[in-house]
Amino acid sequence: MTADPTSPGAVPAGGPGLELAAEDAKLLVLARSARLRAYVPDGRRAEGAALRDTDGRTYAAATVGLPRAELAISALRAAVAAAVSSGARRFEAAAVVTEGDGIDADDLATLAEFGTGIPVLLAGTDGTARARTAS
Repeated sequence: MTADPTSPGAVPAGGPGLELAAEDAKLLVLARSARLRAYVPDGRRAEGAALRDTDGRTYAAATVGLPRAELAISALRAAVAAAVSSGARRFEAAAVVTEGDGIDADDLATLAEFGTGIPVLLAGTDGTARARTAS
């Protein structure tokens, strides 16, 4: 992930957000689309996430909110599960689209099981990247 707007392929994230490389902007598009498929019948926060492995494959997932909180799964954990189920074990970047102010520590810990320092973009529901963090 790059914050350098002069790098090849860098595109604005939209609005006053971070500058993103095209591959990172794609993660945000996938995460935003996934968010629309979230299952949150009890009004929990709907999130979408996308994850790119080191082979360039992408995985997207949405929040699955269930009445019993311990059975619910966040979008980022669902994306990690989808990737791992497909055989991926090393990741290059992730993105989360949410109304919230941050990414849950347990979600970052799940990603960190597969490598520390994996960059994670945080974006609002409009798709504007507003922060970067790492697993």
